[in-house]
Amino acid sequence: MAAHQKLSESLPFADASDNEDSARGFIAALSPAVVDAADGRVVWDNDKYSFLSGAAPATVNPSLWRQSGLVAKQGLFEVVAGIYQVRGLDLSNITFVEGDTGVIVIDPLISTETAAAALKLYRSNRGERAVVAVIYSHSHVDHFGGFFGVATQEDADAGRIAVIAPEGFVEHAVSENVYAGPAMGRRAGYM
Repeated sequence: MAAHQKLSESLPFADASDNEDSARGFIAALSPAVVDAADGRVVWDNDKYSFLSGAAPATVNPSLWRQSGLVAKQGLFEVVAGIYQVRGLDLSNITFVEGDTGVIVIDPLISTETAAAALKLYRSNRGERAVVAVIYSHSHVDHFGGFFGVATQEDADAGRIAVIAPEGFVEHAVSENVYAGPAMGRRAGYM
């Protein structure tokens, strides 16, 4: 705890520029920040992270506490004109790129429910644009598991939605979950 106190005294916590940076482009939040499944089960509850707005306890690294508070900010953000992200509804962020014929979704989160909530938040603020493509940046489940929250199998099969993934995507997704699944499951318990 002495190390945490010493670190706390040495870091520039009076500098609020990181708070300003993490809030830049904010448009709207989901309120409450709770996503439910059809059966009423809570899938994601970002409101549970509200405790991070207080001071770091003596037992926690103050820099990690501050970083956790920054990444817990939830809502729709404009990154640059035509590119938007929904943050804080899952372990990862979902990105919407507006084009002439619709919207491209990059990394549709981990679950159908959180991806659908993100798409609804995006559309309620940016308009009803058709999803024309889904891009998976890599094979971690929090970047592809929510596909059915933004698209249907029928649309993908019919070619109405392009699905773009790295070469070897399925092989890597399967092998990662077989080999690293138990460790990732334990890690997820801390998120």
